[in-house]
Amino acid sequence: MNIAEGTTDVATLMAGIGARARAAAAELAFAPADQRRAALEAAADALDADSAAVIAANARDLEAGREKGLSAAMMDRLALDAARVRAICDGLRAVAAQEDPVGAVMDEWTRPSGLTIRRVRTPLGVVGVIYESRPNVTADAGALCLKAGNAVILRGGSESFHSSRAIHAAMVAGLTAAGLPEAAIQLVPTRDRAAVSMMLRMVEHIDVIVPRGGKGLVGLVQAEARVPVFAHLEGICHIYLDRAADPEKARRVVLNAKTRRTGICGAAECLLIHRDLLDGLGAEVIADLVAARVEVRAGEGLRHLPGVVPASPDDFGREYLDSIIAAAVVDDVDAAIAHIRHYGSQHTDAILTEDAATAARFFERVDSAIVMHNASTQFADGGEFGMGAEIGIATGKLHARGPVGAVQLTSFKYLVSGDGTVRS
Repeated sequence: MNIAEGTTDVATLMAGIGARARAAAAELAFAPADQRRAALEAAADALDADSAAVIAANARDLEAGREKGLSAAMMDRLALDAARVRAICDGLRAVAAQEDPVGAVMDEWTRPSGLTIRRVRTPLGVVGVIYESRPNVTADAGALCLKAGNAVILRGGSESFHSSRAIHAAMVAGLTAAGLPEAAIQLVPTRDRAAVSMMLRMVEHIDVIVPRGGKGLVGLVQAEARVPVFAHLEGICHIYLDRAADPEKARRVVLNAKTRRTGICGAAECLLIHRDLLDGLGAEVIADLVAARVEVRAGEGLRHLPGVVPASPDDFGREYLDSIIAAAVVDDVDAAIAHIRHYGSQHTDAILTEDAATAARFFERVDSAIVMHNASTQFADGGEFGMGAEIGIATGKLHARGPVGAVQLTSFKYLVSGDGTVRS
């Protein structure tokens, strides 16, 4: 249904979207895997064919973003070019090619009573996704939900309004080509923030909410939602530079973790340096960052280094999403772990070391969704994990944790078979 952007009857709008999503979810629950795969492949083809239109729509969003004074990092998250649109198409095809999770047998056993019990994957039903400036989420979330047999209601940020609509049109074209209901992937067609509040209370229509954005958005969702939430909290990602780190690996990984893309949730935001490295590798890594025009907010023991600025207490535990990193000195791996426990967001944290025992201790004691050894935190991404794409990085501990792909967007049920079996 095409509804004017400025509609005042948001309650009616959202009720209609919710009802159509629920009806579509019932149909998707038994739609053949080949049909859902065909829809995603057709969506990728449509998006590829309409790449120029998507980029033109994105140009309107970028112009509005410049007028609003969005930061460079936010503009980078918002921007699309031919390569990024092509990457979105590749992501759609990668999700399409994955093994279908719906109906997969997770476990099977036979009881002494003669009953055979199978635990099989089933769709969640209707997923609501609330996100901010990254228009690629429109495709990623739509694809993953469809792959898992779910209908999805997408509410993108106002900054990416035109881009998201253009991408959504390609997703709908894919559904139509495959003979699936258009309501399987719906985009809320209004910027009115009341639509978000309504989604959070639509328990009769939505089974789970996935917020993808900054701390303000996630906090709002967690505080107000009556629908269950997969929390994607801020990415306060740490890298611990251990005294047994390999210098070449360390310099390469730290620079990549901070500078490859500063505006993504897997970007490193805090560097922890073993005290023994202050006059050697630690100083070299800091110099690399400064040379790359990263503002290094240095704690005690690092403030004498050229190009740094003194850190204030509130510089730790911050998600900058910019060319800024906090840096601190720690005595050992246990001090690094304590710092991460205090300031981290349980998103992604990494250790750089050649000492296997130290790496094992870090792996065991850092309770984050993703823990890395000798690798850039920028790999905290569903595509890099082989999931094709992700709907977010869940930092909670219930149901889904880490990259939320198609498998994580399923639940399960028990199928119990007997042969006239009765209980004594």
